Amino acid sequence: MTQRGRAGARPGQRRPADRSADRSAGRPADRPPAAPRIDLAAVKTRVVALIEPVVAEAGYDLEDVHLSRAGRRHLLRVLVDTDGGINLDDVAVVSRAISAALDAAEETGGEVIAGEYQLEVGSPGVDRPLTLPRHWRRNVGRLVAVNGVTGRVTAADDRGIVLDQREIAYPDLGPGKVQIEFKRLDEAQFDEAELDDDGDDFGGEDEDS
Repeated sequence: MTQRGRAGARPGQRRPADRSADRSAGRPADRPPAAPRIDLAAVKTRVVALIEPVVAEAGYDLEDVHLSRAGRRHLLRVLVDTDGGINLDDVAVVSRAISAALDAAEETGGEVIAGEYQLEVGSPGVDRPLTLPRHWRRNVGRLVAVNGVTGRVTAADDRGIVLDQREIAYPDLGPGKVQIEFKRLDEAQFDEAELDDDGDDFGGEDEDS
């Protein structure tokens, strides 16, 4: 998680000598200034344009970007993925790359996010709709619901998928959704390798860097 901000006096901030005047007028003294108002949609567009090539160069896919207000800060959540999924080391790599890109933009006079912001990087999680060929490819073997039916993805290539024994081209697919499967206790394998694999799938935007 990266947190950025600025120090120093802000325009309109009163000196300590002004506090008595504030009290006599019935106004709170030294009220912290609110976060600057920004067009979140416009800022998100600039952020995506800036960080998408950075994420790709690091070897990952940029899946989504969320920008919201969080008190006096702005919260920037970036979702990335790659074949095999991402782990905490991947999150650290992407976080450093994005932070460096935002810092470089500011140093050259092209500040992207005004004021303080907090950066969080994570993976999309299983509730992410399957809409792109890479989404389907990364979920081969899983049970999914799509086009009103539920089946297992047994194969996926550049043209489409195989859902059980049926071949479906991507233009004929709607958004798919992974179905959660619970193993029977007597079938579960609690070996060390499986626990490591489960730990790496840390599920989406709630994970901080």
